[in-house]
Amino acid sequence: MSATADIGRHGRVGRAWRAATRDDVDLTVPVGSLVLPNPVMTASGTAGHSDELEAYGPLAALGAVVVKSLSVEPWPGNPAPRVHQAGAGMLNSVGLQGPGIGAWVRNDLPRLAAVGARTVVSIWGQRVDDFGEAAAILAGVDGLTAVEVNVSCPNIEDRRHMFAHSPTATAEVLSAVSARLPGVPLWAKLSPTVADLAEVAGAALANGAEAVTLINTALGMAIDLDRRTPILGSGQLGGGLSGPSIHPIAVRAVFDVRAAHPDATIIGVGGVMTGPDAIELLLAGADAVQVGTATFRDPRAAWRVLDEIGAWCGVHKVRAVRTLRGAAHG
Repeated sequence: MSATADIGRHGRVGRAWRAATRDDVDLTVPVGSLVLPNPVMTASGTAGHSDELEAYGPLAALGAVVVKSLSVEPWPGNPAPRVHQAGAGMLNSVGLQGPGIGAWVRNDLPRLAAVGARTVVSIWGQRVDDFGEAAAILAGVDGLTAVEVNVSCPNIEDRRHMFAHSPTATAEVLSAVSARLPGVPLWAKLSPTVADLAEVAGAALANGAEAVTLINTALGMAIDLDRRTPILGSGQLGGGLSGPSIHPIAVRAVFDVRAAHPDATIIGVGGVMTGPDAIELLLAGADAVQVGTATFRDPRAAWRVLDEIGAWCGVHKVRAVRTLRGAAHG
């Protein structure tokens, strides 16, 4: 393929040409206090708790690996069925199943360290104190690149909302975590289903978050027409919609938060299936991106997206990928 050829949203490029072009592009990106070798990470919930994806590509070659969200204690998750294809996206109600933070530190983190992954641990809780306790367990643990605070989970102290639905609750969680994890980069993962996402992002950034991760899944539901009941095992709680269906929502969220917070660090996630999808989030204002649902279709998706970013930059004469950040704002 000629280096002058155009690459569309779903275009393919020969592997050898991709590699050659990528070598000519500076892929390093600042993410808060960190500098990552490239802007592509896995998204929490889609790459397991450990080195499961190492069989498909070198985890050390990605910007970072974000593991599935963990709570203080082991958590069983929701009953089956847990996933359902919904149009161009996927509904899931896995329910944050996990082994607990202590077991993860003992059994899984060493495996990620052994393959050279830059590891971001995602934490969740049902109370503000749960987040604080999770942070306390992680304090002093070696081998953590950052902690992603998943506030897009139910707040049992306010049953009407997720933490991420409230600027006040988001601020309380980030304050509790930052007080127990000084010096560790914190990212706040936020929900798109709020009236003013920029306000919630501002609350996170003002209370210890170095970055915000935009977005988590959108609330959704599918109904079995024969049984006349919700399809997912979570029943009336429904599930989270991810994949290409939510990509435009993610682009808008990143764009709006970048406009409201010009100096913020933003990690874009939502429907990144190809390199051009990632480029779109960067242009909207993201500093880096995460690849999630695409991994279920293709376990090598994160590495492919990285190659396609490099190829796109080569074709469009972009010498450093970080220069794309927020370019759509003019």
